[in-house]
Amino acid sequence: MKGSKVASRYAQSLLDLAVERNVLDKINGDMKSLASVCRESKDLQNLLKSPIVNSDMKIKAFNEIFGKSMDEMSLGFVKLIVKNKRGAILSQIAESFTSLYKEHNNILEVTVVSAKALENTVKDKILARVQENHSGTIELTEEVDEALIGGFVVKMGDKQIDSSIARQLTNLNNILLN
Repeated sequence: MKGSKVASRYAQSLLDLAVERNVLDKINGDMKSLASVCRESKDLQNLLKSPIVNSDMKIKAFNEIFGKSMDEMSLGFVKLIVKNKRGAILSQIAESFTSLYKEHNNILEVTVVSAKALENTVKDKILARVQENHSGTIELTEEVDEALIGGFVVKMGDKQIDSSIARQLTNLNNILLN
């Protein structure tokens, strides 16, 4: 889970409230967009961290940015966070919420890193193998890293399967040096 303990506690509270009010998917969308905007905008990060700008000005800025696109509950939650002087961790809260949402809905994030873009048949085989051990939904992300030389690395949660040529060469080198 991303973020600090405080951020994850706020995120858990928001998740519980969203489940109770049956607006979980809408709140997740809001938190994803909030995390994305916070990540991309240095100005927004500086505004949230600034002790000089008072809470009312920060809330006014949030109303201008997100007022029309965000659900009332999400906007109220953001206002509460800012009023409690926790605006600096708002992006961590949003990221923690997204992680909790995926955990709640049994969504497994799988990242496949390969030396070149994988063909669909190879991707399907990898997904089938992962699906054997996971009963929920799989969210696949692909990355290309030419340093792997060949093969691929599959990352899922806190597990990693490395069947790259670079790893095999490193292992062989270690064996020869010993």
